[in-house]
Amino acid sequence: MRLALFQPDIPQNLGAALRLGACLGVAVDVIEPCGFPLSDRAVRRAAMDYGAQAVVDRHAGWTDFLRLTRASNRRLVLFTTQGAQPFGDFAFAAGDVLLFGRESAGAPPEVHAAADARVFIPLAAGARSLNLVSAASIALGEALRQTGGFPTAVAP
Repeated sequence: MRLALFQPDIPQNLGAALRLGACLGVAVDVIEPCGFPLSDRAVRRAAMDYGAQAVVDRHAGWTDFLRLTRASNRRLVLFTTQGAQPFGDFAFAAGDVLLFGRESAGAPPEVHAAADARVFIPLAAGARSLNLVSAASIALGEALRQTGGFPTAVAP
């Protein structure tokens, strides 16, 4: 299972996503360009004390990311407000890549077209969208539950 962020706009969301990935044992793909300067040092800083645990792969652009994803035979599951089915009705697989669009603009048409599945998180009437990392947490929780992919519990 992987979490992919398409051209993220907000550095704090990237930091929270890296922490989420580190805590759940899920690699995070960052598809550039980002809406903020991103260096290896900035990635480590964003991950804070989870930098050593976070597995982060940076991609120079959509084409590079898509090529590598296709080469590894992983399904792209796009979370979008324009989704085709509720995420709870979708059957996740252990090798899926859960893909989230930009905070400011979502995912462009070429990303929608490349997705193997488009799903959405049902929201209350009048609600527009969730914070990116809130949505990613909900999505990863369901995907890991379905696939038995949560880390093994360790006593504190």
